[in-house]
Amino acid sequence: MIEFEVNGKSVTTNSDPETPLLWVIRDELKLKGTKFGCGIAMCGACTVHLDGTAIRSCTAPVSIAAGRSVTTIEGLASDAGQALQKAWVAEQVPQCGYCQSGQIMQAADLLSTNPQPNDDDITQAMNGNLCRCMAYARIRKAIKTAAIAGEA
Repeated sequence: MIEFEVNGKSVTTNSDPETPLLWVIRDELKLKGTKFGCGIAMCGACTVHLDGTAIRSCTAPVSIAAGRSVTTIEGLASDAGQALQKAWVAEQVPQCGYCQSGQIMQAADLLSTNPQPNDDDITQAMNGNLCRCMAYARIRKAIKTAAIAGEA
């Protein structure tokens, strides 16, 4: 049995320790905001936070979460997370929307360590989070909008 916290709630799983965290989140815990994209940690659709740091849950074994805290898009209640979600709407970022939870989770990690990122910081932090709709310019703008909102 593996015990950990998801979005502030204690959970347990009897899954094989090597089961990808993504499948425990989606199939056992029924949190569907975290998406499966590639299965090899290359697209970012499965991004969640483990103790506040962005990770790719499609390749992270559930055992890595033992005794730790996982945050999914459903639980992103931080100031940066809220600012990002509002900025995403204001800047009309989503098109198909599939990658957006992973994009927001990665951006929240960036803003937690760098509340005023420049273009290069954003590019470096968001590298590896793919958007099939090519909404990268709006994603960058939304991150900057959220950073400005965080100053208030």
